[in-house]
Amino acid sequence: MISIIIATYNEAGNIEEMIDRIFKYIPPPVEVIVVDDDSDDGTWQKVIAMDRLGVHPVTLIRRTRERGLASAILRGIIECHGDIIGWWDCDMMMCPEKAPEMIATLKDHDIALGSRYVNGGGDKRDVIHVLSSVAINRVAGFVLGYGIKDYDSGFLMIRRDVLNLCLPVPTGFGEYCIEFMYCCIKRGAKVIEVPYVLTDREHGISKARHSNVKFILYGIRYLIRIAVAKVRGR
Repeated sequence: MISIIIATYNEAGNIEEMIDRIFKYIPPPVEVIVVDDDSDDGTWQKVIAMDRLGVHPVTLIRRTRERGLASAILRGIIECHGDIIGWWDCDMMMCPEKAPEMIATLKDHDIALGSRYVNGGGDKRDVIHVLSSVAINRVAGFVLGYGIKDYDSGFLMIRRDVLNLCLPVPTGFGEYCIEFMYCCIKRGAKVIEVPYVLTDREHGISKARHSNVKFILYGIRYLIRIAVAKVRGR
């Protein structure tokens, strides 16, 4: 079985199409787990409706006391049953269409990492997003090494036994991925970067761009997490 974890907060404009595309492109049996942080725009209600109406079988975990991308992903990992586990954001920027190609690489690798910075990949967001992401990944690559080009991708397909090596630390936003990848590689996981093109979201607002100040603070947190991962040597 393949388990797909989608962490959501106010993604009513994206969630139905995302679930449709998962079931369209990923071969069965597939399990979809939506971990929603008590969205107030109708996201979790749409998930319930899809399941009850028989559109697609989806498991909803609605969290009313806890929020955060990394902790939502970890909760999904705990609840899922697949031998292969994947996760990505629900903002339509990451493509379920790439998942079958990534899954195929797991015959010879432990982790398939969707990558914007290998041959064939790309990033079509606004200039500020692109430059900040490139900078973060340059720093991560220099400090942590191992040749990974897209440390903070957040677009992964992994074999379940990878979780015996490492689990995502349930704090933070996209920076959790940097630490998780570094931990897994350091402990012997075989990683392959699969190119994909990241496009700007069609609906909703990026959680990292509520304000310029918040965007800068996110960047600082990423840099701190890189340093902490290196010092801990997880």
